[in-house]
Amino acid sequence: MEDNRIVDLYWTRNESAITETASKYGKYCYAIAYNILYNQEDADESVNDTYLSAWNAMPPHRPSILSSFLGKITRRISLKKWRDSHRDKRGGGEVSLALDELSECVPSNVMVEEEIIAAELSKELNLFIANLPTTERKVFLCRYWYLDSIEQISADFCFSNSKVKSMLHRTRAKLLSHLKKEGVV
Repeated sequence: MEDNRIVDLYWTRNESAITETASKYGKYCYAIAYNILYNQEDADESVNDTYLSAWNAMPPHRPSILSSFLGKITRRISLKKWRDSHRDKRGGGEVSLALDELSECVPSNVMVEEEIIAAELSKELNLFIANLPTTERKVFLCRYWYLDSIEQISADFCFSNSKVKSMLHRTRAKLLSHLKKEGVV
């Protein structure tokens, strides 16, 4: 079913919207959740929470790109679930590794009063990512948006682990330089 028809089902409060969403985007949302949580039950719960959140958001919101909308919701829910379960411990896993890698470039203790700075940071991150060469952008997003492991990225792109690590290191250095140049960091 086309995305606009699925969104129309949400707007008319037709419960088959959930079924159609699960059929078309269930695996996509599950992959995002599992890459963050590394737990099947928690990933399933996050995906179900995604459907509920989408149901509650439409209307009034009408997403132009349903897959991005659902991916963003899944990621937010899964990261919150991960933070809640790791609040007092600093465990392993790809989430903490990826966030630690980015901590050198991106300020992490943003307070409510600093929302304007956060918006500017978001704008600059989007600009930076949009200007990256295609492969570098894809690798960067796989690591820091989808939170894929280095091994998974290596397999997906047919690169060695060291090439992926090196590429990510150089991209983070470019990001830091870009943010400093724009006065965000």
